[in-house]
Amino acid sequence: MKLTALFFCSALAFSFAPGVASAAKKDKGDKAAAPAAAAAEAKEVSLSGTMVCGKCNLKETAECQDVLKVTEGKAEVKYYLVDNAVAKENHGPVCGGSKKATVKGVVGEKDKKKILTASAITYE
Repeated sequence: MKLTALFFCSALAFSFAPGVASAAKKDKGDKAAAPAAAAAEAKEVSLSGTMVCGKCNLKETAECQDVLKVTEGKAEVKYYLVDNAVAKENHGPVCGGSKKATVKGVVGEKDKKKILTASAITYE
């Protein structure tokens, strides 16, 4: 009898608390939406420096990849460009060489390296 009463009370409690389940689902949805909202709020920056190839010049990447070297204060910071259409179209001038460049894009970090998703690249 005690077991039946316990089961009945538990079932009754869950039936009167539908808001708890939906609140839990809402929290999960909000957490998934948070990174998307953060990405939407990411601001585009304009960085100027020397563009080189990560494979040919720096010997740091397995495949050719644009890397923008920027002097910030007294330190040199390397921004590894994300392999998108803009980066692919503008890789030729720096593969095996280097050029002064200005890159517009969104900065992030991956594997303790600064990454830059370029929306425009102009060479001087």
